[in-house]
Amino acid sequence: MKAQAGICAEPNLHALYLMFNRTGDAAELVGRLAKLPALWQAVAADFPEAGFSGLVAVGADAWDGLYPAARPPQFRSFMAQSANGQEAPNTPFDLFIQLRADRVDVLHHAGHRVMALLAGVVELAEEVRGFRNLDCRDLTGFVDGTENPQDEHRAEVALLAEGEFAGGSYIHVQRWVHAMSDWEKLAQKEQEDIIGRTKPDNIEYESAAKPLTAHIKRVNLKTPKGESMEILRQSMPWGTMTEQGLYFISCCRTQQHFNAMLASMYKGEGSHFDHLLRFTKAVTGAAFFAPSEGFLMAQGK
Repeated sequence: MKAQAGICAEPNLHALYLMFNRTGDAAELVGRLAKLPALWQAVAADFPEAGFSGLVAVGADAWDGLYPAARPPQFRSFMAQSANGQEAPNTPFDLFIQLRADRVDVLHHAGHRVMALLAGVVELAEEVRGFRNLDCRDLTGFVDGTENPQDEHRAEVALLAEGEFAGGSYIHVQRWVHAMSDWEKLAQKEQEDIIGRTKPDNIEYESAAKPLTAHIKRVNLKTPKGESMEILRQSMPWGTMTEQGLYFISCCRTQQHFNAMLASMYKGEGSHFDHLLRFTKAVTGAAFFAPSEGFLMAQGK
């Protein structure tokens, strides 16, 4: 089954993130979602130089009401975390739409087409614009997504390979708000110890030199078989002059990798939670499944 292009898309300059909740008839909404792959293709054809891609994913709590015939294996609600005075909340939404391109105006046009298509059956709950910062750095100043799979391996990590949900992906989305003024008061070495990498040249600390509280120590996990727990990150910075952070997006063939990473960040080994959490806070958290284009167009039948 053909996957939605937005799942494995290469990095872009700009993104528009839209969260919706259903207000209208389920069958009507499913019928309109079936038209989204054609909408993505039309926008890409209208602006071929923009590198446009679209993605729609359905929330864990909304799935059964829209596609009752079958549910993706493992699909469950966002697993909220609370430890050491830090929280990652579960804030469910019914639909997540990610639009990405190298032109802001193309995203605006695409967003308007989406709003027109879904008018009357959903309400817009959140709208956030993402952007590339420098050479793909988070607003903390560190390169984001260094561990991301490359080339064909992106699809191997992100997409289910077989069964009726082949070409689909489990999506986890969190909007993080950074305490930038507190972060910027730290010396560069303190920041590097919190991340586990050098800042200017993005070199990972040697394993023995990595604090147990370092961010990459907490999220670079292995399965019981010793294989890396990989996810495909499609995150981008977002922000205004008063609030900014990271719009974190994980795409994976299983929910287990993201859930393990998030638990490791908050609960760590004993008291060794991720010290990056002292300088950033998750204000949303939602779990979705992005089905294949064929599944959408067949309306799940």
